[in-house]
Amino acid sequence: MHPYAPQLSGTARDETNNTPVLPISGKTSAVIDVLIVGCGPVGATLGVLLGDLGVSVRVIDSAEMICEAPRAIALDNEALRILQQAGIGETDFERIAIPQVRMRSPMFGVFARIDTTGTLDGHPKLVTFYQPDLERALRRRLASQKTVQMKLGISLTDLQQDAGGVDVSLLDASGLPSWLRARYVIGADGAGSIVRKLIGQDFHGRSFGEDWLIVDALDVPHPIDHVEFVCDPKRPTPHMVAPGGRERWEFMLKPGESAKMMTDDARIHALLADWGCPPEVKIERKAVYRFHARVVDRFQMGRVFLIGDAAHITPPFAGQGLVAGLRDCANLAWKLAWVLRGHAAEVVLESYNTERRPHARAMIALARMMGRLVMPMNAVTAFFTHGGIRIARLFPGLRRQLEDQSAKPQNSFAKGLFVRGARRSGLQRGGLLPQGWMRAADGRIELSDEALGNALTLICFGTDIVLDSEISAAFAAAGGQVVQICHRGQALHLSSRDAVWEDIDGSFLSKVVSVGWAAVVRPDRIVLNDGPAVDASRLVRESLQILGGPISLGGAVTPAHHPLNCGPSRNSV
Repeated sequence: MHPYAPQLSGTARDETNNTPVLPISGKTSAVIDVLIVGCGPVGATLGVLLGDLGVSVRVIDSAEMICEAPRAIALDNEALRILQQAGIGETDFERIAIPQVRMRSPMFGVFARIDTTGTLDGHPKLVTFYQPDLERALRRRLASQKTVQMKLGISLTDLQQDAGGVDVSLLDASGLPSWLRARYVIGADGAGSIVRKLIGQDFHGRSFGEDWLIVDALDVPHPIDHVEFVCDPKRPTPHMVAPGGRERWEFMLKPGESAKMMTDDARIHALLADWGCPPEVKIERKAVYRFHARVVDRFQMGRVFLIGDAAHITPPFAGQGLVAGLRDCANLAWKLAWVLRGHAAEVVLESYNTERRPHARAMIALARMMGRLVMPMNAVTAFFTHGGIRIARLFPGLRRQLEDQSAKPQNSFAKGLFVRGARRSGLQRGGLLPQGWMRAADGRIELSDEALGNALTLICFGTDIVLDSEISAAFAAAGGQVVQICHRGQALHLSSRDAVWEDIDGSFLSKVVSVGWAAVVRPDRIVLNDGPAVDASRLVRESLQILGGPISLGGAVTPAHHPLNCGPSRNSV
């Protein structure tokens, strides 16, 4: 038995809902590549990304309908870029671009501000949205995938894994059991994940000691156009606008206030009256939550992976909960597809935990820091904390750092699936490639991620290259393509390459790299390797080796380096 397989036998009973846990049958009704447990926005996004890569996927969810209550409310430019990769565009679900996030205290007024105007990598820096609309858009995309099946009203009850796959037992809404075998299983089933429990992973972290009343109201008169944190020790209150005439308030409960007391409509209307809301304003949702900051020890156990809230729970103060789950999807999807296609060795899947867990922890730390600003425990703490930030903003350098989101951890990796080496351009190995607008030779204008597609890509900037024939063949066999990006106005017809794009807004050339540079970029837009274009064959060879599969070059098989412990390249320091 696989060392990670749960030791389960006989008929057990799920302690959470007293549901019989059926033993796994030796006979399975179907065999697929990937089973995704959970069809919320994170599970659905992973299903779409895998479907676009031709992977055989089944997505199940115990719920038969989308929850119509608004929950997650904020997305940043990275999240919108991942949704773009999943085929979800600006018109597929409504969103409101947020120009600023303000922190206001009764003593100092607006003592901090984060500037979220403009765009980054082709998308607004911060938007609010209505989660059911996004889920409907993702399920439409799922339904259009030829290799993806979506099955609702189906619950996972057990799983066991071995060296070749995972056997799972399922139960439909009528109590009818079925069995399935998958090469890999993904737990996208939220904070109460049954998948996490079955692989023996526990959450570590802490809960905030306060309960919060979440209120979503419709058709609020004189709506705000931004996000505001009212950092009042008497009752901290985040407040934000959302599409469809919605506004959200999060009121921290005081000692002695119960959930039953605070969810009374009269009590809610009394709270909203301070914001000028009339008694007849419609309350769409009201709920009391306790926020958590938790993460599992490992995002992978054998052939089972955890994504989204099943792996990490982020307090809402930084608006990164759903965003972190979408980052999980982008990181994991192409790696699974490359392994299943035979383009990469299975060991590369270990880089998912190596890359994603530290960044998820960093985002949780940011949210906790924001939480301390929002909910100071007393007036003295609030005075010194908020006053200190107000004074810091008097200095231009510190003000820029506080206002331009520089405190937000970048989606870049210290260790993982990339060639380590000295940084000699504006690109960072293990970091995200920028996105900008590009024009094709036929005049078509697209964002660069659309132009690159879902392939492993060698980009040559401002010049053409010729790979060694054996390297070129090995790169193509590993799902690779070569793309040339020229500076604006360069004569595209001078290149012999078909895939040539013009950098019309200068997102790459001059800002990030110079003419004569090259980079190997993963399908999730992480820079795998880079260097002078004249060394393109070496860059590709190193990149293929780090993918972990043996590479046939000139009849000889070159052993691959372990992707997470590769030695330095020749240009490393």
